[in-house]
Amino acid sequence: MEKKLVVGGQAVVEGVMMRGPKAIATAVRKQDGSIVYKKIVMNEKKNKWLKVPFIRGVLALYDAMVVGTKELIFASNQAGLEEEKMNDKEIKGTVAVSILLGVGVFMVLPSFIGSHLFRENRLFANIVEASIRLVLFLGYIWGISFFKDIKRVFEYHGAEHKSIMAFEMEKELTPKNAKECTRFHPRCGTSFLLLVMFISILVFSTVDVVFSTFFTIPQNPILLILYKLVTRVMFVPMVAGISYELQRWTSYHLDNMFAGLIAKPGLWLQKITTSEPDESQLEVAIVALNVALGKEVDNATEVFE
Repeated sequence: MEKKLVVGGQAVVEGVMMRGPKAIATAVRKQDGSIVYKKIVMNEKKNKWLKVPFIRGVLALYDAMVVGTKELIFASNQAGLEEEKMNDKEIKGTVAVSILLGVGVFMVLPSFIGSHLFRENRLFANIVEASIRLVLFLGYIWGISFFKDIKRVFEYHGAEHKSIMAFEMEKELTPKNAKECTRFHPRCGTSFLLLVMFISILVFSTVDVVFSTFFTIPQNPILLILYKLVTRVMFVPMVAGISYELQRWTSYHLDNMFAGLIAKPGLWLQKITTSEPDESQLEVAIVALNVALGKEVDNATEVFE
């Protein structure tokens, strides 16, 4: 049986972003040691959509790509890593460039290579496409794990998971209690993206088969790239929706052998993307979680942008 309140989060620079039923909150540790947080109050309309199966998966992907990027920039500014704060126009530009790079590197390039190597076998072409995408994704995660700043982010990622686990285990939200919890969580956003890549094989293969039944898939390189770009982007919401619901189901049925097998690769990946946090990092994560839950905090200051 699912819990009444489902919370999620994301590590940012020197802090954590949490999404709860009341708000999205990002807490950051400043260079002087103080904690600040920003709160985005959730309106009833958006909360309503977050309860709709498959739709909520699309919103989760949007949060990871758009809201997550904005909060990363906010955290970077608050942590003092940027000499000058970015304005709203610059933030939107950064988000747009990030999305375009993500689409180009993780969608268009793998699709183009897979289609050209295996033109006659659509299923195999999509498996190769997904495999290239997976290698790029894992390579990217592994590569950035060596950077000092990213190691700090991975520690905050661990703090995010431990805090959420403490909440779900109905423990008092203190750094000491959270530290005792596991840093591996079955609803991790990184695990979600990994699952997206596997589900995309099934969805995109089905799209290609259905399309080729009624039309001819173009062989011209430029038209083929255009076809891949349009169909992949168009059906990303479906992939995200299916992946989210599957991950949500497996997270509550880990004792089921099938669910456990689905969840295991994502949990393995978290051995790279999370590290053990200290209590000061857990304190920041708990501030974000409490604010997202609509609770008052007395050890942090709210900032407005």
